[in-house]
Parts: sequence; C-alpha cells; structure tokens
Amino acid sequence: MSGKDWKKQRRFRQAFARQLQKMLHKPLLMPPYNGPLHSIAILAQEKYGDAILLTPLLRQLSIHFPKTEVHLITFSQATHDFFRNDRNIDALHFAKGNTIAYYRRILSRRFDLLFNTKDHPSTSFLLQSLIIRARRKAGIDCPYHRGIYDYLVDLDFHTQVALKNCALLALLGKPVKSDDCRPYIPEKPLSETVRTFLHSLPERHYIGINISAGGATRYWTEENWKRLSENFTDDKFVLFSAPGDHEQKERLERSCPNIIPSPATRNLYEVSMIAARLKLLITPDTAMVHVASCVNTPVIGLYGIAPQDQSRFMPFMVKHRIIVSSTAFVRDISPDQAVKTCQEMLRK
Repeated sequence: MSGKDWKKQRRFRQAFARQLQKMLHKPLLMPPYNGPLHSIAILAQEKYGDAILLTPLLRQLSIHFPKTEVHLITFSQATHDFFRNDRNIDALHFAKGNTIAYYRRILSRRFDLLFNTKDHPSTSFLLQSLIIRARRKAGIDCPYHRGIYDYLVDLDFHTQVALKNCALLALLGKPVKSDDCRPYIPEKPLSETVRTFLHSLPERHYIGINISAGGATRYWTEENWKRLSENFTDDKFVLFSAPGDHEQKERLERSCPNIIPSPATRNLYEVSMIAARLKLLITPDTAMVHVASCVNTPVIGLYGIAPQDQSRFMPFMVKHRIIVSSTAFVRDISPDQAVKTCQEMLRK
C-alpha cells in the first residue's frame, strides 16, 4: 500500500470513529466494572505479534474469572489458527468466516462485556463493537474511542501492548502485576522432523537468527546476516524463516559453515520449542521478538526509527537489547552494530 493510500484509509477510519462518537455519545464510567460477568467477547488483532501479546490477558482471565466464558473473535485466518488450541478460551470465532454461523454464535446473543484490544481507530473493530450486543463495552483510551465505550484503559500510548491488554483486569477490579503478564504460545502437535531436530539441539548453546519480517521496511539483508555469522566462527547458528523466505534460508545454510540446517517449521509453537533451546535470538521487529519473551530466551531486536514500534512492541520480560536504525528501514543497521551488540550480550 502506498503512503497516499494509507493516509486516505486513516482519514476514513478517523471520520468513521467521529460519526460513531456523535451517534453514541456514551458517558465514561469509572471502574471497576461490578456487573455480571458470565461472558466476555474479546476482539483479537490480526497479526501474530498482537496475538502473542494478547495471551497474558487470556491466562489471567482464566485464573481470576474461571467461571466466565471467554469468546475470542479473530479477523485473520492466521490468528484464528494460532488460537485454535488455546485452553484459556471457551469459544473461538472468525468474523470473516461463515456469516450464518457468526450471526448464530455471536450476533444473536448478548455478552456481559466486550473488549476492543486496539489502541487506535479501526473500522472493522469499531463496526464489530457497534453490532455485537454487550451489557458494557470496554476499549483502550485514544481520542477516537471516547464516547463509544463505557470503560477505557487509560495508559500512555507507548505502554507495551501486553500490559495494555492486561490492564482490562484493573477495570474488572483484579489488577495484576507486570510479572504475571508473560505471553505464551498455545500448544500444537510437533512434526516428527522438528521433534528429531530438538533432540539433536544442545540446550542454550546455539544462536538463533530470524531472517523474516512482517513488512518490507523491517527486513535486514541476506548479506548482513552472512557477515554477522562470519564474525562468530566459534558459534553455531540456527535460522528461522517464513515460508516465503525459505530459499534465502537454504542459501545461507549452504554458504555459511557455522549455520546448521534446520527443518521448516509449521507454526509458531514449533518455532518456540526451538527458540527455547537457544542462548540468544537475533531478529527484526516482528513476532519472533515476542516468541523469545514466551520462552525467556535473550533477544536482540532490530527496529526502524519509529518510536512507537520500539516502545509498544519492545521485548517483554526477557533480557534484551534493541538496535535502532537511523531510518525507517531496518536494512540500514550496519552489521558492525549487530556484531558489537551480539558480543556484549554473549559476554553477559
């Protein structure tokens, strides 16, 4: 999407939110919510990183409100599959799936509480907030959510997203400490090839490299990854990649003698099982940063210059270092910066 198209969409979302604010004009209620809580509907964001950072809230809801039905509503097939085996939710729904089933399971019933996890205006999330019936509705505070929701999570915009999600517990009268908000990856069956690879992988000896990213501006170059590995001839590396980057992964494994071949992974759970056995993970700003948080593996994150990416999606509850590009492009981080930071992390 071009910058012009993105700005056009942003203006449309903001205009749509303003119309809802004028139409609903809800007074803001002071927490805690003290009504019935037999059921809660949560709108889950579309990307893997957002999905991972939602898991601490799901776990804490199951602990503090074990009798509450938690209904999770997803908006992408990827996150729907991610949450499919999550034991902390009672029902999983796909907003863009079967219309009749969605009406029967969601739109025809009334929930006690709805929670929008986005901290900025989203047309689809605002529309679902409007059409899903709930006794009370909660969101994260931003200028475009005021007057639409009964309760708002009032935290600084740059607060880490996992903490923003868990702040819903404070609105419900059950605040939790940040130490209780470690994310997790829902379990899935392991393939035989990954299981065999795990048995051959010594614990906390190898360094992990993730070469994939969620957008073009977040990729480091193949040559940079190669130069990084060449500076650590006494160490061995394991590479991760999304399916679209598998050819680059194989080229690096062939050309760099200290990068060991590893099997393709089918899902983030398999990725996390490998990451849990590493002594360090190096990755661009993408979901792999949060996979490291799940398994408590130290991580070096490569970020663009945008401060909101560094703050809201920083590594959480894990030893880490962040390397920030001088531009919006991660590729402008020099290999020397990464080598130096990696050396410092390994010494520690």
